[in-house]
Amino acid sequence: MLNERVLAALAGVIDPEIRKPITDLDMVAGVSEDAAGQVTVGIRLTIAGCPAATRIESDVLKAAESVAGAGNATVEVSVMTREQRQALTEKLRGDKAVRSNPFGPDSLTRVYAVTSGKGGVGKSTITANLAVALAKRGLAVGIIDADVYGFSIPGLLGLVDSSEGGSRLSVKPTQVGDMILPPVAHDVKVISIGMFIDDAAAAVAWRGPMLHRTITQFLTDVYFGDLDILLLDLPPGTGDVAISVGQLLPHADVLVVTTPQAAAADVAERSGIVARQTGQTIYGVIENMSGLAQADGTVLELFGSGGGEEVARRLSAGQDSPVPLLAQVPLSVALRTGGDTGAPVVLADPSDPAAVAIESVAAKLATRSRGLAGRSLGISPRF
Repeated sequence: MLNERVLAALAGVIDPEIRKPITDLDMVAGVSEDAAGQVTVGIRLTIAGCPAATRIESDVLKAAESVAGAGNATVEVSVMTREQRQALTEKLRGDKAVRSNPFGPDSLTRVYAVTSGKGGVGKSTITANLAVALAKRGLAVGIIDADVYGFSIPGLLGLVDSSEGGSRLSVKPTQVGDMILPPVAHDVKVISIGMFIDDAAAAVAWRGPMLHRTITQFLTDVYFGDLDILLLDLPPGTGDVAISVGQLLPHADVLVVTTPQAAAADVAERSGIVARQTGQTIYGVIENMSGLAQADGTVLELFGSGGGEEVARRLSAGQDSPVPLLAQVPLSVALRTGGDTGAPVVLADPSDPAAVAIESVAAKLATRSRGLAGRSLGISPRF
């Protein structure tokens, strides 16, 4: 029957926030056909004012018309009841209907905490581009912007709307009951405290308990789904957030970002040591701003040289296996421009030397196995 074929076509419509077919999410209220062959599809949005409403309605109409013919389908939109939303959250959480941290030691998701000794070394830029580079490889990737005081991930990934005064507000996540659906940019799911602030110029002035609660909520209330890799962009230094992440995710691997000069190397080492004190493993060091290529082929070392190698050498002393220098990312106008416009350089200019260096790190992370099962059985990552 025509309505059955339309329903089958609707299985190909993916909710852009949850990243699952709308038929699996009970978002299809029904499909009916009249005597003239006109098909009516009813869909239920998760909430009123759903930001993905226009796209979902358009995709549903396209799918229905692919079966019924152009002009032979209409879409009727309604909103889920409270009971239906509750059923949806329970379905998505599965056996973990009670809120809990899905990225604990028994998770198959690889968790990387990206840290630095001080601000201004490009840690967030590296995190954003690394996430996009991993997503390009077919991995399911999420970012928690744990830099509560200096959140910048939404802007780096283009998840912002311009306000009347010219300032940029982060887009808001959709909330379904007590579950938060993270916005998606460049196939990366993202959550940030900036998404819950109504004033782009507002400063977050929180102490330890509030910071800990925020990170906990990001881990428990945000529905990331089944991720291959979760990146956390930590604030610089060795403060409360770093300690909270160490307590909540002691099995996480740590990526230390530094710049070439000796002063940056000294403080970067401290951030790695604190991570190790909480039980985390330092996976590697990334040196950013390592040099500026000149027209004659030489490299101008504006910030000196050797800092990344020195950090890796010092941090290797506290681990069974050496800490490698994963990459040296050169100074790049394209990298900076991409951050300003929300167009990561790994997409906008993949041949740029900075993009190539970041891609080399993504290649290393992408070939690592997923979580516990992979570590013991050698299972390849899911693509």
